[in-house]
Amino acid sequence: MKKPLLLLSLLLSIAACQHNGTVNDQQEKQTADSVEFKIPFEKYQLENGLTVILHQDKSDPIVAMATIVHVGSNREQAGRTGFAHFFEHMAFNDSENVPQGANRKLIEELGGTRNGGTWTDGTMYYEVVPKDALEKLMWIDSDRLGYMINTVTDGALEREKQVVKNEKRQRVDNQAYGHTQHVIVKNLYPKDHPYNWTVIGDLDDLQAATLTNVKEFYSEYYGPSNATLVIAGDIDFDETKNMVQQWFGEIKQSTPVKDPEPMPVELKETKKLYHLDNFAKVPEIRLTFPTVEQYHKDSYALDALGEILSRGKRAPLYKLIVEEEKLAPSVAAYNSSNEIAGTFTIRVRANEGTDLDEVQKAIDSALARFEKEGFSEKDLQRIKARQETSFYNGISSVLSKAFQLGIYQEYAGDPAFIAKDIENIKSVTRDDVMNVYKQYIKDQNFIMTSFVPEDKPDLIADGSIKASVVEEKIVQGAEQSFDADAIADYEKTPTKHDRSEPPLGESPKVSIPQIEKSISDNGLEILSMQHNELPIVSFALRIDGGAWLESDGQYGTASLLAQLMNEGTASKTPEELEDAIGLLGASIEFDANNDSISVVGTTLARNYQATMDLLSEMLLEPRFDVKEFERLKAKQLNTIKQSEASPFAVASKAFYSQIYGSEHRAGIPLAGTSESVEGITLEDVKAFYNKALSPKNAAIHVVGQINHEQVKAGIKKLSKAWTGESIALPEYNEPKSFESPKVFFVDIPDAKQSVIIVGKRGLKGDDPDYYPFTVAQNRLGAGGSARLFQTLRIEKGYTYGAYTNIAKARFIAPFMAYSQVRANVTLESLEIFKELIGNYDETFTQQDLNITKNLLIKRSTREYETINNLLTMLNEVSKFDLPFDFIEKEQAQLEAMTVEQAKQIYQKYADEQEMIYVIIGDAATQLERVKEFGYGDPIMLDRKGNPL
Repeated sequence: MKKPLLLLSLLLSIAACQHNGTVNDQQEKQTADSVEFKIPFEKYQLENGLTVILHQDKSDPIVAMATIVHVGSNREQAGRTGFAHFFEHMAFNDSENVPQGANRKLIEELGGTRNGGTWTDGTMYYEVVPKDALEKLMWIDSDRLGYMINTVTDGALEREKQVVKNEKRQRVDNQAYGHTQHVIVKNLYPKDHPYNWTVIGDLDDLQAATLTNVKEFYSEYYGPSNATLVIAGDIDFDETKNMVQQWFGEIKQSTPVKDPEPMPVELKETKKLYHLDNFAKVPEIRLTFPTVEQYHKDSYALDALGEILSRGKRAPLYKLIVEEEKLAPSVAAYNSSNEIAGTFTIRVRANEGTDLDEVQKAIDSALARFEKEGFSEKDLQRIKARQETSFYNGISSVLSKAFQLGIYQEYAGDPAFIAKDIENIKSVTRDDVMNVYKQYIKDQNFIMTSFVPEDKPDLIADGSIKASVVEEKIVQGAEQSFDADAIADYEKTPTKHDRSEPPLGESPKVSIPQIEKSISDNGLEILSMQHNELPIVSFALRIDGGAWLESDGQYGTASLLAQLMNEGTASKTPEELEDAIGLLGASIEFDANNDSISVVGTTLARNYQATMDLLSEMLLEPRFDVKEFERLKAKQLNTIKQSEASPFAVASKAFYSQIYGSEHRAGIPLAGTSESVEGITLEDVKAFYNKALSPKNAAIHVVGQINHEQVKAGIKKLSKAWTGESIALPEYNEPKSFESPKVFFVDIPDAKQSVIIVGKRGLKGDDPDYYPFTVAQNRLGAGGSARLFQTLRIEKGYTYGAYTNIAKARFIAPFMAYSQVRANVTLESLEIFKELIGNYDETFTQQDLNITKNLLIKRSTREYETINNLLTMLNEVSKFDLPFDFIEKEQAQLEAMTVEQAKQIYQKYADEQEMIYVIIGDAATQLERVKEFGYGDPIMLDRKGNPL
């Protein structure tokens, strides 16, 4: 996995924004307030060298734990690549004192969540649980850190090889542009440089890994002196310290591992490489320049440079490539500084059929313009204002606080480095930005990659040579078999403390903030919740209708309207609107859904009124700019084309088209089709605006450091000026019912994985059976401890993950199960889906129901932690007209449910004999095998879901 949540990019400025004279007095007052924000903590070290950081936050009855081990792919050697990531997978298997399989299943069944991540410089294991499970969590995590290595087996080793290979296929091999990072690092860094390989590594290296390799890696890097443990949440410091000492204190002391020194690189020449991409539908160019390591003084200015070059209407790359020459729908430029080196990247995913030579010329012209014209102080201050809000959003959960404290400790040497980091960001000047441009970008050598559709070699930039990309060959039956249940023969490590499973603590009580509701004179519903932890306010305005209201054949109009409403107002150009929002440290964004148009955003609490004024102006006085409409239309067509490159997107399109048909709006992609979007005019969009937006069909939801009276005062202008009558939403025919199973197949030649979606029509979100059904099907596919995941990944090693889902929607949503499996086990995976879905009700036990009840009740302790969690809940209340105590009512339903009731509700909505199977894969190797499945010859579809 990548660096968790791009942590360092979230640690952004909370600086005062000191504007120049061009900013009006009101904006200056709104943005100039300086806020000193600290994350209080206590830090100490155990005798064995483990660094421990504690942070108390009693807002919710939950605890987050993060263990950061200072070992990433930069500690590996050529020929042993991918090992840090592979070991992360191995560490989630067994340990000496935790029952087999419990490491993966128990935390979820306790109502928690857990995962891990590996990046170039480190590995992290993290969990969030109700506070009564804190000691169980310590038992599991300490056993993983100190007592797991004796339990590894050849069976577990081989299984995790297959799982990691599936992860690589899913993230890299089966994705458009997936091999780009591999090509870049192989050519940017010398062979002996620790960044010369990707985190996931090479498959040959992974397959060659042995148990001896695993044990050697553990012995060298997985000692307590090379790790930091962070515990954050509803804890008592003294009690927690005692537990830490009891569970982690006996782990054997380890030899400290020296931190790596910075190893920046220089390119002696520019290298241009190309790859004919089997999945890509549009060409992409990237320019990658070597830069500096994290926390280097220049890294802060390079971060700002990336935003100034590409983000915003005045950004030179955007202005020239997107607006003027119309070569691409968007551009990106960003700095990525890691522990020992960094890169600066310019990326353009161009419009279909665009010659990348033209794009490169445009990049050169944009950079030349930047050199000549520079940028304004206002641009820099807009970035800083946005960074303040981003900072607060980045610490909205106890887990994100734990991440930040641990990362600073391991990579900056002090959890309190936040103050210095913020000061470094605050102090970036215009001169700093221009200086790093001149030093690292202007006239410097770079790596240029051209990734183009396989059948469009003429789009490759001139002078490029073929990149070395190893394409895996999937051979039927090539994988080694393994015994997933094998138990290692070892002598248990003696300990003074009894390492048996500890009991749960006192059951936590869930406290949900009070919901306030009112209705304005124009019919707009107003719902709010006060949440005072952080000085921010988030909001979501939902206007019912959306794509449901589109005229026949004009599919995609709602999406175009929503995008266009972000682009200026009657009195503000798109550039001026962007400035107005940015200088408030706010975000306001219109979006479209099948059944609504929404406006979502976040602002500093002190700027709530000004932000709402801008929202009102955007909603009531749209600009309908002709140039922006043409740009957004081209962008939407590009998005539709790119969706054909994603196997999972192709599978979803095929599945929904078969479930709903062409007469139901849900059977057609939200963005529309190429044909429908081509025909939409600006006048069509204006007409849709006039018929689709009414306050009597709308509700606004506000959560944050604000009370209900302040919420109402902030939208007073909107309540008075916005008028309209109630809009009747159309009724659609119910989706198809299939009398017998059917199989559909979409061919993606040489696909390394097959995407499988299985499902049928389900039920509406307001159906009384909706919640009971989600409970009944939970143990089939709702998470890593459920049957699909445990069978397809843990037992078989066929996939990286397998799940079920049913959306909560106004219309009848489908129940679906899905996975992406190794291509040569497509038939075997289909048979597993069939068996697990078909026999689920017969094999559902009282124990299954008890586990489901416990995890769902306990999970509620963390479901309403953050502002965004609460905003989602408010939206659900208004959308489905739920009582404010609906959570208590659902829990009462849950507690009263019997096994027979669960079986009956499952049988009613998940009959396998009414399901369809959609497979996206390589027909040359898998189609004949799929015919053996027993449900007739597969019906062939194209990538748009149409029958061939």
